Amino acid sequence: MATLRTATFGGGCFWCIDAAFRRVNGVESVQSGYAGGHTDNPTYQMICRGDSGHAEVVQLQFDADIVSFDTLLNMFFTLHDPTQLNRQGNDIGTQYRSVVFYHDQQQQQQTQDCIAQLQNQLSEKIVTEVSPAPEFYPAEHYHQDYYTENPNQGYCSVMIAPKIAKFESHFAANLKH
Repeated sequence: MATLRTATFGGGCFWCIDAAFRRVNGVESVQSGYAGGHTDNPTYQMICRGDSGHAEVVQLQFDADIVSFDTLLNMFFTLHDPTQLNRQGNDIGTQYRSVVFYHDQQQQQQTQDCIAQLQNQLSEKIVTEVSPAPEFYPAEHYHQDYYTENPNQGYCSVMIAPKIAKFESHFAANLKH
């Protein structure tokens, strides 16, 4: 029987991160939501206004015997630009910040090690926040698995589809069949 672990990542719009991690072998569940703010039970409208302090995140339940946290980190850093402060492309605001909310000391250390290695390969400074996992608030139902439900929506076809194609090419060995 699998022992599931939790990982929480924010890297811009959660639709993109959600769509990619749903494809990964060993990831048992993906839930889009909000974390890291100062308001209880935030709504999408609060997040969009930027007044709750939360980031759009995905929370994964994964089987570490199938996919390691290090592999998930590598995937996460491939899915977004960790050098952009409080934005990803045209999505601007603290809700789109790059963040890893760690669930234990091992995840904290692995994240810091991954960032240090990645920083050696980049000329710009990595601005990814590394913080203890706060309370996670699931996003509204219509945000869950958004890309699968809305593949022809403009943002999905222009922004998410190319990221997913790159992700699937780069991590083909790690994907569900």
